[in-house]
Amino acid sequence: MLDRALVLWFPSPDSSTGEDLAELHLHGGRAVIAAVEKALGSLEKLRRATPGEFTRRAFANGRIDLAEAEGLADLLEAETELQRLNALALAGGALSRQVEDWRGRLLGLSAMIEAELDFSDEDDVSAIPRDFAALVRDLAGEIRSWLDRPRAEALREGFKVVLAGPPNAGKSSLFNVLIDQDAAITSEIAGTTRDVLTRTVAIEGLPFQFFDTAGLRQGTADPIERVGIERARIAVEAADLILWLGAEGDGPTGAWEIEPKADLAGREPRHHARHTVSAVTGLGVDGLRRALSDTARLALPKPGDLALNQRQSDLLQTAAEALGDVAGQLDPLLAAEDLRLARVAFDALLGRTTTEHMLDALFVRFCIGK
Repeated sequence: MLDRALVLWFPSPDSSTGEDLAELHLHGGRAVIAAVEKALGSLEKLRRATPGEFTRRAFANGRIDLAEAEGLADLLEAETELQRLNALALAGGALSRQVEDWRGRLLGLSAMIEAELDFSDEDDVSAIPRDFAALVRDLAGEIRSWLDRPRAEALREGFKVVLAGPPNAGKSSLFNVLIDQDAAITSEIAGTTRDVLTRTVAIEGLPFQFFDTAGLRQGTADPIERVGIERARIAVEAADLILWLGAEGDGPTGAWEIEPKADLAGREPRHHARHTVSAVTGLGVDGLRRALSDTARLALPKPGDLALNQRQSDLLQTAAEALGDVAGQLDPLLAAEDLRLARVAFDALLGRTTTEHMLDALFVRFCIGK
């Protein structure tokens, strides 16, 4: 006797992997799990699953396509509600259904061209329809509208907010308040922050990355501080939004002017500060958080809108470019080839033509077994 447990049997081909599948629902004690694993390990030709193997078997057996597998990987890594909704839509086949619709229409367009190429001398086969070019342009336009959406990388990595300014401007204190933890060391000594400190948090269900940077100043003799300042400048260049805590008007173009240390008596007020805050009393911090959420919400995919990752976007870009060539193509033979290239891009997106190397890179993201 190892345990009193529930065993579920899923016969192929209707299991999640398309193969015969058994699940053992055990009591969770480590001794129980160890005893069952030892017993299973004594069975011939039985081994532990590798990372992502069950999902990979589902893909190989046609239970899911590659886009759905990518969605499942994103779902396993989702940390915010917005990430969960996007991953769930992708895993549920939202993108796959859209691509299948595009592919079906593309096959219809290809049939028109092939009929003209193969049977143009037959009386019962009509010429290419007059609305052919319009149909191609409509299809390309739909694809480009998807390409204009915010990307999945922004959703996965978060909206990047960099706190920048000179030493002792209050960046680290505000950073700690915004992420709600004492991650950065705060001190009255200039140059305390030597490197870029990053934290990922969720605000109102939206993913953010906050960056606390070294104070920006000229002429420091400290070589370590100079490295920190250079890294701060790199972070500023890659930011989605910069909170500038330095002298008014000295920040990068598009930065939000932040008046920090509002609790200090005798401070010189700013004339055009977007937000006035105090990391000590919390004054203005909630308003700043709300403003950040409102801004990020416009830059990130909306709930219900599916976001494309880099691979999917590249393939749809290839399809859109090929269709753009078709619309202005006079030679039906070249038009047929462009349509074929678009179809190949759709097939690659769904995993009908892919490589082992790419599959390895995807499924290693999964936990053991799943």
